[in-house]
Amino acid sequence: MLATEDLTIRFGGHAAVDGVTCAFRPGTLTSIVGPNGAGKTTYFNLISGQLPATSGKVRLGGEDITSYPAPRRSRMGLGRAFQLTNLFPNLSALENVRLAVQVRSGKGFDLFSRTLGHRELLDRAMAHLSAVSLADRADAVAATLPHGDQRKLEVAILLALEPDVFMFDEPTAGMSIDEVPTILDIIAAIKQRGDKTILLVEHKMDVVRSLSDRIVVLHQGKLVADGPPAEVINSDIVREAYLGTAAHA
Repeated sequence: MLATEDLTIRFGGHAAVDGVTCAFRPGTLTSIVGPNGAGKTTYFNLISGQLPATSGKVRLGGEDITSYPAPRRSRMGLGRAFQLTNLFPNLSALENVRLAVQVRSGKGFDLFSRTLGHRELLDRAMAHLSAVSLADRADAVAATLPHGDQRKLEVAILLALEPDVFMFDEPTAGMSIDEVPTILDIIAAIKQRGDKTILLVEHKMDVVRSLSDRIVVLHQGKLVADGPPAEVINSDIVREAYLGTAAHA
């Protein structure tokens, strides 16, 4: 479904992502891990189109999308939840999700209409809010929501877009311990469907262990390990490059 071929981006003389070749299949969840500065989020930015590659290719469903802008990639089925929330801050939670539902349905933009013709869109938006335990905050302005609720709202928006590829960049960052299971349960449910490709950047190794079919490790922009979780977590190169004592946790 998704592949990168020798994907590279340079900032001056520094290669933030350096020749990464990797393919991701439908029905699998791949965690991308590595120390701070390893290139994980930059790799996501290259895949989703937020940054242009210096060299190499990104393919989606076999099509070369390297030159495509981010909105076109999104329309083709590439869905991205960001490390920092990416919302319409002055719209309500419901309106944020309804926009995504409208984009997916192709019915265009009419932000404040409440006509009966939009009832189905509103119902679908509310269903996505309910999935992330935000139904009771539907009318709250996004900017006024606590950080954890903003993260949940962004996941609801991603669900509304119904992508083929889900990209989660530290989806539980900044959440309280009580909020984390909601997001993890959603990701697990998407995986259970068996027809979506999921990429996850996550620092919490218990989360990585519990959800992953596969772990890819980046270090100084290079892919240094790729395989089943138990094998990768216990490899010497990962212990040295990233996990350290966490490998024994």
